[in-house]
Amino acid sequence: MAVRIDGRKETVRLIGIDTPETVHPTKPVQCFGPEASAFTKSLLPEGTRLRVVRDAEARDAYERLLAYLYVVSEKNDDVFVNLELVRLGYARPFPFPPNTTHSDDFTQAAWEARNAGRGLWVTCS
Repeated sequence: MAVRIDGRKETVRLIGIDTPETVHPTKPVQCFGPEASAFTKSLLPEGTRLRVVRDAEARDAYERLLAYLYVVSEKNDDVFVNLELVRLGYARPFPFPPNTTHSDDFTQAAWEARNAGRGLWVTCS
């Protein structure tokens, strides 16, 4: 995913989660990938104001910015994008030390999503 920071386009890797593949050059489209992609696009339409929070490492081996993203709301109820994707069943937790600040939150959200039968937990085995 790409975001603009100080006028520069940055490719971002959401920390701590893994969504099903849809655009990988050597892998097929994975179960629930199109749904996860569509939901993410609906959550982050172009021009969405975001707060970008880093963890221990700034970038991955592909030079993507590693980030927790929050949709900024004027009502002060920012949406934590990484967590929302897991909570609704569009992503699985993917801890990647040392960037593990929210690992427990993601694990709990995945457990709840699985038990509630949300998203990929129902559709994909």
